[in-house]
Amino acid sequence: MSIFGNTFQTLEYALDFSSKRNKLISTNIANVDTPNYKRKDTSFNEILNEKLGQSFQAKQTHVKHIPFQNQSYTYKNFIQNNLQYNHNGNNVDMDKEMAQLAKNQIYYQSLVDRLNGKFHDIQTVIRGGR
Repeated sequence: MSIFGNTFQTLEYALDFSSKRNKLISTNIANVDTPNYKRKDTSFNEILNEKLGQSFQAKQTHVKHIPFQNQSYTYKNFIQNNLQYNHNGNNVDMDKEMAQLAKNQIYYQSLVDRLNGKFHDIQTVIRGGR
């Protein structure tokens, strides 16, 4: 474990997820009128909890090498086939997508704010509490 704990790593993964989710939501919005297009989404919470509960070790070739964690996280993308909102087979609900986009943007900004707060804390410690 680093001197900062898992906070930076968790924030990194969460920011990466939010960025990927933003792209999927944008793709859904761009395809709102595409016949037979099925909305796409991604899942992150289950994977984050699963990965944070595991400890990965890289191969150390020398006793004095510092251990580090594998940072290859993936997200589960899925297509929602069971819904149909439009007569052309498309299941993108523009209102729902816009709400999801706004929610994701708020989530992303809160993560950035938290990361900035952590850096500010470190800066305060480096300056000796000033």
